[in-house]
Amino acid sequence: HPILKIMNNTLIDLPTPVNISYWWNFGSLLGVCLMIQILTGLFLAMHYTADIETAFSSVVHICRDVNYGWVIRNTHANGASLFFMCLFIHIGRGIYYSSYLYLETWIIGMMLLMMVMMTAFVGYVLPWGQMSFWGATVITNMLSAVPESGEKLVQWIWGGFSVDNATLTRFFAFHFIFPFIIFALMMLHLLFLHET
Repeated sequence: HPILKIMNNTLIDLPTPVNISYWWNFGSLLGVCLMIQILTGLFLAMHYTADIETAFSSVVHICRDVNYGWVIRNTHANGASLFFMCLFIHIGRGIYYSSYLYLETWIIGMMLLMMVMMTAFVGYVLPWGQMSFWGATVITNMLSAVPESGEKLVQWIWGGFSVDNATLTRFFAFHFIFPFIIFALMMLHLLFLHET
């Protein structure tokens, strides 16, 4: 059967390097982390409101009133830290074993790193506390250093002349869409990896 043949070629008869060790597990752990983040994120999105007046209250509501909401929120928040820990170990292993020589795989990996960092940043803003607001203000203002179009870029991201409701709505949309882009890039990353 063709599907069984594909599964056999990608999971069972896959050639492995001689120096394989536990350090090779972190790529798979990143896949598990991504699935946990997407699942917990979907549950959180069912109760979150992307409005500056109610965003903070909706997070409090999730933690206090939703059944096991505090578990889902803390799993999502701390899962991001675990994700980054696995990601940095994965990159460190890649540098140590010269994986950057597989150029396509490495470039897609760096694109994944950028996407994960952007996703984490916009997610950090969503609770809309003081740290979230000022984090959004300071980090997005750094883009104003881009020559010629910096100011316009910042205003486009903000959706106006300051961090406001439009910013929060956009960041929620980005935070919802980016993980699926990350998943697609991860599949490409694996495709190029298994070709080498």
